Formats: sequence, C-alpha cells, structure tokens
Amino acid sequence: MPSVDRATIERALSHTLDHCDFPELGTKYEGKVRDNYTRDGRRTIVVTDRISAFDRILGTLPLKGQLLNHVAAWWFEKTASVAPNHVIAVPDPNVLIAHECKPLPVEMVVRAYLTGTTSTSIWVHYEKGARAFCGHALPDGLKKHQRLPEPILTPSTKAAKGGHDVSASRDEILALSGMPAADFDQAASMAMALFAAGQRIAAERGLILVDTKYELGKTPDGRIVVIDEIHTPDSSRYWKSATYDARFAAGQDPESFDKEYLRRWLADRGFTGDGPIPAIPDEIRVEATLRYIEAVETLTGEAFVPNLEEPIGRMRRNLGIG
Repeated sequence: MPSVDRATIERALSHTLDHCDFPELGTKYEGKVRDNYTRDGRRTIVVTDRISAFDRILGTLPLKGQLLNHVAAWWFEKTASVAPNHVIAVPDPNVLIAHECKPLPVEMVVRAYLTGTTSTSIWVHYEKGARAFCGHALPDGLKKHQRLPEPILTPSTKAAKGGHDVSASRDEILALSGMPAADFDQAASMAMALFAAGQRIAAERGLILVDTKYELGKTPDGRIVVIDEIHTPDSSRYWKSATYDARFAAGQDPESFDKEYLRRWLADRGFTGDGPIPAIPDEIRVEATLRYIEAVETLTGEAFVPNLEEPIGRMRRNLGIG
C-alpha cells in the first residue's frame, strides 16, 4: 500500500501544477508534461502535473510532477554507469537542472511483451494480422500480454506537439530523420543496455518492466546522453510479477502501475485519442496518483514524501528567482 493516504492527495488537488512562467530562467519550450527553460548551456526542467495519453494532454494529476521528478532522478543515478545522462542537480521537488543537449530525432522504444491499447501499439497491429513490427518478424500464435522471444527495439519518429509519433524500422527512421546511422546505432545500443538494467532492477522489486521509451541527445561536445526522463510510470509500463503468470493463463490483464489505469478508464468511455476528452472525476485522478505512488515506492524501496506547498512560490524560492 502507498505510504501517502488518499486525504493527503485530495489536499493536493487544490494546487496542481498545470504550467509555469519563469522568464528569468531563459527561453521557454513547453512539452506535453515538462516546461523547459534554456540559458547559458543549462536546461531547467519543470515537471508539471500534466497527464498525457494517446498523444493528448488530458489534464492534471495531483503530485504527479513531484513523483516523476523523484523517480527519474533515482533512475538516472542508478543507471549512470550504464549510460551517461544530462543531470546536474535537483533543486526542487518539481525541478531538474541539466546540461543543454540537442535531442536526437528519434524515440528509442524497447518492448518485451506483446501488449498495448493504442492504435500504434504492437498488440493492436498483431491482432489485426500483422506479423512484422518495425522490421521485426513476429511468430504466429502469440497471445495478448505474452512475453516476446526477446526484447525488441521499435523506434519512433518524434512528432511535433499535438502530432502523433510513428513507429518505424531502423532504415525508415534514418530515411525520415536524416540522422547519421552511427548516432542511431549508438543510441540504440544504449537503449537496449538501459532496458536490460531496468528489467533487472525492477525484477528485484517484484516488477516486470514491460516496455519503455528513451530520449537521447547530444551535448555540445558531441557525446550522446540520456535526456528527459527514464523508467518513470509515464515513459514505462510496469506489471506486478507475482500475479502475471496466473492472470496471463486466465486471459486477464496483468496488474499494472502505469498510465494504463487512466488509459483503460478513458477507453471504456470510448476515448482513444480522437474527439473531446471526457472529464476525469477527482476520484479517478486521486486513484491514478495512488498508483503512481505505489509504483514509485515499490521501485525505489523508499517512502515518497510529498511537498504540499503552493508550487510556484516554492520553486521561485528554491531556484533563487524571487
């Protein structure tokens, strides 16, 4: 059970962090979840409480930004010996300061199971009869949520804000993006090594790292490093290993921690990315946050301690901008 009770999360509903405006920190770029500020070779990343799924921003979840920032920083530290990353400091529960990098024009997605609910997922393609995905041949006879013979790299293009990412093979990504093959191959190798480390660490915590995505970028001196986030419940799918075999044998969905809870709630109401977004009740938002907390605490083995201060003033104080 999460160490944070429902009442505490409900209190946080009154000041979720939807956006911020800190011109003192430099030029701003707003992503789906993160507000980024660049100045003097540094990037200040403010992790908001925005929730995205189906390539749409759906609203906010209380404390989500703190949880994501906390667990991403934890994973960056754990995997620094596997692949270098961009982190400099974590001065606030919602803020990470990093070296400014030029993002590679590809997301490195690694999958170990035949699953997913979106139109771009490997399971939806397989269910429709496809037996190749991003250049990988898939055997007949696989079932939903089944483990693949080995983890596979299924890279995708990086869509502009509001657009949809497109999964493709290595050759297709190189043709679409124009990126050097050597950069792609180095990034791919780093992604597979990180995934192996992530699976090992997750398994020690009783979890299965099902799939994830990695963002990588180049430092000014040309090194490729991991950027954005890593192995968070936003970028990754986790299942509970203790119940996986029995639930798979019974044809049931695995027990999950990640955004699948909210995705399933939306899909049950007919929303899978197109059209108006259904209003998400507070009780669903709180339940989703409870699942995030349980995932983060299970992964790190540490109790999550939320900060319930009003976030804008707290961040200004911690960043020294008044």
